[in-house]
Amino acid sequence: MNLNNLKSVYETTSQKTHYDWGLREYLLRVYQYMGLALALTAIISMGAVSSAQFINLIHGTPLKWVIVFAPLGMAFYMGSRLMSMSVTGAQTCFMIFATLMGLSLSSIFIMYTGESVAKVFFITASTFGAMSIYGHTTKRDLTSMGSFLIMGVVGLLIASIANIFMQSSAMQFIISIIGVGIFTLLTAYDSQKIKALYYQTQSSAEVTQKLAIYGSFTLYMDFINLFVFLLQLLGVRRND
Repeated sequence: MNLNNLKSVYETTSQKTHYDWGLREYLLRVYQYMGLALALTAIISMGAVSSAQFINLIHGTPLKWVIVFAPLGMAFYMGSRLMSMSVTGAQTCFMIFATLMGLSLSSIFIMYTGESVAKVFFITASTFGAMSIYGHTTKRDLTSMGSFLIMGVVGLLIASIANIFMQSSAMQFIISIIGVGIFTLLTAYDSQKIKALYYQTQSSAEVTQKLAIYGSFTLYMDFINLFVFLLQLLGVRRND
């Protein structure tokens, strides 16, 4: 092997090592942001559920619906504007969203026992972890599922809003089963997409950090939705 070939091999190896190290740092940041947001959501929701004053003030009035739907509006805003924000602005917006989600989830948690909420959380974490690892490691291209899954999410949203007025337990059961399936697959799909975005967008440190926030926001939404649908299927309701 001549000197030019040796130099080429060395440069390729060095670039790949740097690339892989950058990817590890990027993914670590994604899951750090996600973990922080989940912790904030849990603290806020548990605090709200344990406050009798909050329950009486909010959940017994029309303000309940403001709290329930506020995260939805915030999610649409973040999804469309996050990459145009500053890093600090994106971080702040994400934490505000996690806080609103915690308040919103409190309206669900008050209906279930604490033990069943904890049990479903660990089931969700195990499922999410397994599918996220699969999404990062599989050689299969999952992009073909994207359109199908997005249409499924839109259908779930429409059906869920309709069932608020219909109050059909049978329809809610079907929605929950489909929701678990869709967000389980979305976890793998989004995990692979987040990794692909890193390779496709080799840019400044600021852009990479905003991509990490975007990725953590996406996986956070997958986790929360999977958790809620599993809770509706497996959760034990309070007697009072």
